[in-house]
Amino acid sequence: MLFHLLYPLHETYSIFNVFRYITFRTIYAAITALVICFVIGPWLIRKLQSLQIGQMIREDGPDSHLAKKGTPTMGGILIIFAVTISTLLWANLTIGYIWLTVMVMLGYGLIGFLDDYRKLTQKNSRGVPGKYRLAAEIVIALFVSVVLYLKSGFNSNVTIPFFKTVLPNLGWGYVLLSTFIIVGAANAVNLTDGLDGLAIGPAITCFMTYLLFAYFAGNTRIAAYLQIPYVAGTGELSILCGAVVGAGIGFLWYNTYPAQVFMGDVGSLSLGGTLGTLAVLTKQEILLAIVGGIFVLETFSVICQVGWFKLTNGRRIFRMAPIHHHFELKGWPEPKVIVRFWIISILLALVAISTLKLR
Repeated sequence: MLFHLLYPLHETYSIFNVFRYITFRTIYAAITALVICFVIGPWLIRKLQSLQIGQMIREDGPDSHLAKKGTPTMGGILIIFAVTISTLLWANLTIGYIWLTVMVMLGYGLIGFLDDYRKLTQKNSRGVPGKYRLAAEIVIALFVSVVLYLKSGFNSNVTIPFFKTVLPNLGWGYVLLSTFIIVGAANAVNLTDGLDGLAIGPAITCFMTYLLFAYFAGNTRIAAYLQIPYVAGTGELSILCGAVVGAGIGFLWYNTYPAQVFMGDVGSLSLGGTLGTLAVLTKQEILLAIVGGIFVLETFSVICQVGWFKLTNGRRIFRMAPIHHHFELKGWPEPKVIVRFWIISILLALVAISTLKLR
């Protein structure tokens, strides 16, 4: 809104010319989201406490997590609110990609909200039955994927890391791939959200990385120099990414160990779904597996644990899955697990960025 209100004034007052620059608006979108979290965060935490919206602890989880029971949850509402307001203020709202991404964030946030609400009302950690939740996630992701496939100027080629000339065109298969990426990313972040600050840390790193990818993909000169697909309009997604980074840092202020509030499924599903959508829109779909390697690792650990458990009649690979619980049960203090996962996430992001030239 600020862009549309103030940028036209640049013809009279040259100072408003700064609003044409995506970099300027991205920085202030991040600052705006951060300030919103700092201003509203304490009030929201008190409100959640007064409504007795406390975290339900899984019955088979580590004993150390029992102390977390009752900590306010559904704090992801703060992230969604801050990102939405900040994006609407600073982005060019004539770009359809902005609305698609915000729609995914709000849609997945609603699914997560209903899941969290059911956990609270049923007084257990199970939430909405998995098949219904997954079906709703697929419907949203499929809608976005079809819209993109039918959109003029958006192609169904897939970018393969390390290969600049290998761009397979999947046709309608791209719809299935992008749906899988969005749904998979949402659930991967959701699985990672098990320790104080564990999910939001790598999420901030991932969105900072895709902030760069969006800016590069939306700039004809940079895209040509890096030999990556140019997607007109994606540069504006940098602003949304900046808003997520700012909101994520603001939320981490309250979510860091020992957490005052948890993001809940409303936060993890919305962040994951948004991240998957950005990967598709910037044509860096496969690279998400590297950028979000921590989320992939967490998901893979669950798949391996469940599969091995069924194949061997009760034997386990890890002491507990997702894998962050395995390290907890090995005796690692919770902050050590969290910070080391953050470090790995940063390293993976650097590797992913380097692939833009290793082609």
